[in-house]
Amino acid sequence: MKEDLLPKTVSVFREGYDFARLKADALSGLTVAIVALPLSMAIAIASGVTPDRGLYTAIIGGFIVSALGGSRHQIGGPAGAFIVLVAATVTRHGIDGLLLATAMAGLLLVIAGLLRLGDYIKFIPYPVTIGFTAGIAVIIFASQIGELLGLSFTGPEPGPLIEKLPAIFAALPTISPSAAGIAALTVTSILLIRRFRPTWPGLLIAVIVASAAAALLALPVSTIGSKFGGIPSGLPWPSLPRVSFDLAIAVLPDAIAFALLGAIESLLSAVVADGMTGRRHRSNMELVAQGLANIGSALFGGICVTGTIARTATNVRAGGTSPVSGMLHSAFLLTFMVVAAPLAAYIPLAALAGVLAVVSWNMVERSAILALVRASRGESLVLGVTFVLVVFRDLTEGILVGVSLAALQFIHHMSKGLRVTSQRDEAPLDNTDADTVIYRLDGAFFFGAVATASAVLDRIADGHRNLILDCTGIQLIDTSGANLLAGVIRKAQRSGVTVYVVSDRPEIRLMLSHHDLASGDLIFTATLGQAQWAARGDTI
Repeated sequence: MKEDLLPKTVSVFREGYDFARLKADALSGLTVAIVALPLSMAIAIASGVTPDRGLYTAIIGGFIVSALGGSRHQIGGPAGAFIVLVAATVTRHGIDGLLLATAMAGLLLVIAGLLRLGDYIKFIPYPVTIGFTAGIAVIIFASQIGELLGLSFTGPEPGPLIEKLPAIFAALPTISPSAAGIAALTVTSILLIRRFRPTWPGLLIAVIVASAAAALLALPVSTIGSKFGGIPSGLPWPSLPRVSFDLAIAVLPDAIAFALLGAIESLLSAVVADGMTGRRHRSNMELVAQGLANIGSALFGGICVTGTIARTATNVRAGGTSPVSGMLHSAFLLTFMVVAAPLAAYIPLAALAGVLAVVSWNMVERSAILALVRASRGESLVLGVTFVLVVFRDLTEGILVGVSLAALQFIHHMSKGLRVTSQRDEAPLDNTDADTVIYRLDGAFFFGAVATASAVLDRIADGHRNLILDCTGIQLIDTSGANLLAGVIRKAQRSGVTVYVVSDRPEIRLMLSHHDLASGDLIFTATLGQAQWAARGDTI
């Protein structure tokens, strides 16, 4: 098996795995499991499914991501980024459609990893990731306003934000003081614990406090028990989702969206872990593992799986050393589910909404946004367009348009970096006669810069016997740049001018050789001095 398709677990055990590392991974896995327990249920409920499906996702999907993935620290599970997509899929196609779309997305991710597309997907521009993450945060928070305030809607709560906001304003008279109070208690508890006891599991403690308050005061709030009947105390038997050709065609767009978003989110999470640890993940193996995890999650009734940035960062900070910590995190979650399932029925939905409200606030990287706005108008535009499209249009559309804008901006900057100077533009060089003109090309000679270079090179005078094209400063060249060079050379040759191309890079010579240029009037040299000597008639 090639190295880029080798699970990190194999590499870790080849290095040697001892009890000290197992102890560190166990403590880290327990810490992450405590964070993931309320979060997995909250994300599932916000996605329009029952809370147990979030736990199935974290247990089955999270285990496979860690066991087979290309990162030492990646933690897989349900992610807030998928809330809108999953909820929309459930609304259109039901649970069977969601499970089939999840399995199909997994298959697409496996294929992408085997085709080594992970080498390209991970190159997402920084402004796009910041805008995308901020947009997701707004969507998550908006999806929880109803539960935070205990609102009663006259019909199903709309998914898109533009439709959701009027429905929320119309339902404000139905606000529940009890639900709002429980949500406020949850948020306050999390913030106080984070401020005074940052090492404590704030999310879980806050949910326990809110649940105890609601039960002791007999508050009229919706709970997991009242709405979903609690959660089971174990995993279901695996089973295939309902498969039909018509349903597969219907959910294919959803599967593609799941796969694209899952690939981006998981590789971004792996990059964050690399930055925290100094390690390097294997992006293609990570995609394969994410795909298998989604297939496994669907078989057990779970929802979409991806790498989760917050839980992965928690794993790193808690001292995890290998994928074993992620595998143990899943084992601990299963233990919690078996032991404490009856207690989950008392958890108020407003408390879980409070957890997601805090999570969404933390997702917005405010300092990064301010830095981008101050640093560059172009990158601010990329960030803003990505954010607006994610919030008001579609997640994948926001990413694709943001990446396209960033690419255009990059091409523009690179084209401005190209310089074409001639002997007439600068002081004459030593050892150059009046019958020779020299053009220096510096920068990236590619399709985006062809117009700039052409405007200068087309002004070559016919009154010279020799033309020297000094290409030693070319950083890269593509077929468009080679075609322009060939056109300049061909034009000079028709005027009886001998052309000298100065470069020691074989790709320039190879590209020009495909343009059927007259070899007698085209001479390649490795240095400018050699071209000057040859132009004077000296031996090179």
